[in-house]
Amino acid sequence: MRIIAAIFLVIMGFPLSAAEKRIALVVGNSEYSAVTRLDNATNDAQLLANSLENLGFEVTRALNTSQSELKEAVATFGRSLRAGGPDAVGLFYYAGHGVQSFGANYLLPIDANLTVAADLDLVGLEASSVLRQMASARNSTNIVILDACRNNPFEDIPDMNDNGLAEMKAPTGTFLAYATAPGAVAFDGMGGNSPFTKALAEAIQTKNLPIERVFKQVRVGVLNETNGAQTPWDTSSLTQEFVFRSGPKLTDEEVEENLLWQSLKNSDDSVQMMLFLRSYPEGRHAETARKNLARLMAQEFSGENSEGESAEEITAAQPKISAAAPAPDLEIELMELARSSGKLGDYEAYLDAFPTGIFAELVKIEIAALKANASEDPDGPAPKAEPVIEAAESNQEEEPVVVLFDVPIAQGIPEIVGKTIMQVTELSPIFPPIEGLPEPLWKTEKCSSCHQWTRHDLCEQAKFYLTQNTSRSTSQSHPFGGSFKRNLKHWAGGGCK
Repeated sequence: MRIIAAIFLVIMGFPLSAAEKRIALVVGNSEYSAVTRLDNATNDAQLLANSLENLGFEVTRALNTSQSELKEAVATFGRSLRAGGPDAVGLFYYAGHGVQSFGANYLLPIDANLTVAADLDLVGLEASSVLRQMASARNSTNIVILDACRNNPFEDIPDMNDNGLAEMKAPTGTFLAYATAPGAVAFDGMGGNSPFTKALAEAIQTKNLPIERVFKQVRVGVLNETNGAQTPWDTSSLTQEFVFRSGPKLTDEEVEENLLWQSLKNSDDSVQMMLFLRSYPEGRHAETARKNLARLMAQEFSGENSEGESAEEITAAQPKISAAAPAPDLEIELMELARSSGKLGDYEAYLDAFPTGIFAELVKIEIAALKANASEDPDGPAPKAEPVIEAAESNQEEEPVVVLFDVPIAQGIPEIVGKTIMQVTELSPIFPPIEGLPEPLWKTEKCSSCHQWTRHDLCEQAKFYLTQNTSRSTSQSHPFGGSFKRNLKHWAGGGCK
């Protein structure tokens, strides 16, 4: 049975060392009788308790506790932790009213009623008593989390006019976290949970994230949600590494990717999404990032608020580019990003954002080539069927040639000589657009059936060839051969006349 249990822990994402005991006491007090009621404290406690149970903690819930019930819960928690052995992990979480007086912090049960500050230890629970219970277990790791700085319910009582909680010293092996900085007040929250606990419940699900980085992530999330008005704070005397949720060992690059993604996954900045994809084109979050980028690009392109719509819905609704209009700045920017990096993720990001864009066909060929590890430019590998003369021509220095849109082409393979640029685009492909594509899918089709070729679009593609500093981009495969692309390049060099 022990072996089966260990296998189950591994499958669920818990480390085998988490055969270590994980014990948590989660307290949430909302229904105060003599002081201000709190809307979200019990909700917060339930949310975190559920999250901790999913991470292998044995959780005791203590909701809306009187003083006697709160003290008994803490005493029982201490006994359980001592019985857990030296490798046990203890976690205490409190959501509710908390106050400080003469440098000491007190957690308030729901029946707390105070008229003079001197009676505080008679009606409340001193927070240091929780630390004493945990320290008495002499276990390796203890975590104390206090979302208890909502406001001061006794501000009219003399000697009780300090806001928030006072800083506490953490015994060795303890991590202390506060919803806000010492002396400051935290928000109860408007949506069913406090900003702090909502961010915490999400952050602890991140695999292999050390506890210090978990709370850094929480801090960033709370600062964003409260517009800088609340800054979570923590202090640590831990002597061992601790992660809430383990998983396959990540590389340093994967850890950095996760941290970066957590900081911008809800961002509405398309440039940030592009930069993320450029840094991690094949990362674990790349697919989601491309979808987010497609949504953001569609919003910027249309100038409309598409909140709530999926990336697929927005992309499908994206207006087609007018043949007479220049390529949108965003489309050109995204294509230039892909062209300069040569990375698969950047090309896929372009195609997700502009599936029918001016450069779409070039990008499709480039993606196929990159996936085949054959090329880094948007023309793909040269098919075996390409005449040898094409390859020979591509290695020669190109002489300036005048090519005009409405004048028949004078140089190239026989199939295109004597035809104008637009007439060539109406032909069936001579070579496969993508290497290995079955003949029935392309041999008798017209290229104009798969994308809109207009004079403007062709000029944009031709300018792309013109930006290459070598003949490589025009010597590679094309449905009409590399010589057609060289003619397009000459045409662009003359101003697409």
